[in-house]
Amino acid sequence: MTREGALSRPVEGLPVVYAITGRQPGLLDVALDRGYAHNRTIYFCYVEPVDDGGRTAVARARLVDEEPPRLDQLRTIFRAHGPAGVEANFGCRILQAADGNLFVTVGDYFDHWHEAQNLGSHLGKIIRIDPDGLAPPDNPFRNRPDAQPEIWSYGHRNPQGLAIHPDTSKLWSHEHGPRGGDEINIIEPAKNYGWPVIGYGTGYGGAKLHDSTHREGMEQPIKYWEPSIAPSGMAFYEGELFPAWKGSLFLGALAGRMLVRLELHGERVVNEEHLLRDLNERIRDVRQGPDGALWLLTGNRAGRILRVSPASQFQARR
Repeated sequence: MTREGALSRPVEGLPVVYAITGRQPGLLDVALDRGYAHNRTIYFCYVEPVDDGGRTAVARARLVDEEPPRLDQLRTIFRAHGPAGVEANFGCRILQAADGNLFVTVGDYFDHWHEAQNLGSHLGKIIRIDPDGLAPPDNPFRNRPDAQPEIWSYGHRNPQGLAIHPDTSKLWSHEHGPRGGDEINIIEPAKNYGWPVIGYGTGYGGAKLHDSTHREGMEQPIKYWEPSIAPSGMAFYEGELFPAWKGSLFLGALAGRMLVRLELHGERVVNEEHLLRDLNERIRDVRQGPDGALWLLTGNRAGRILRVSPASQFQARR
């Protein structure tokens, strides 16, 4: 997309995608390989049609930036094992770590929430694969015959945000609760994050879902929201354009229709600020650009890409 909003022609060579108008399946995330400048490799997460629904899948391809643009050497490197989903909670966030391995989120598909506690299924998990889609040898369940070898952590509902802390290199994630109970978690290998056994939300009709909020052997979030804000997208701010925000964690909010800034002290949230509420837009993703500006993707019917920079900089450019 240009500054004027002009779009390229659609990229050719995509796989068959399962999508329902007004629902969640479709093309859901894209990430550049760390060596993209010379290998033009991208990864993207999508919902692949299977049985009477779809499943979370990850593909790898080389982007050919010609006219029309196209995908070359396309290969699906991961397909979630478990019952098919129909409408919601496919997860589908991708993050490539410094070692080249990929973290991918898989939701519980809404109707299969108890699969989040089943290590024989990928549903309700954060998985870790190498660029070819194989489970790295140091994955925590790699040698367990009753578990999927790609699993990194489990007990998740629908994670739609992943980020690596710039100082500690720990993986952070957030996920949607049902009616309330959205969470931010620091993800450790083999840990169980509780869904649906423990949690802070209720069913959409107000019914009790969880046994309790705590249980031995299950992790507590570092923050949760009641009522729900529906978090989506996640980025630590490391730039110089907003010095007062350095070290903050940003996330978009769909139901909350805002950009959320969390001020951190170590691994504790000490302050929460709500930004851009006057836009009244569902913020689907947030990224930091090379110049320190924040880039947002909105999720309204007419989605937009927005650049957030200091007001003084905007005035100087007018």
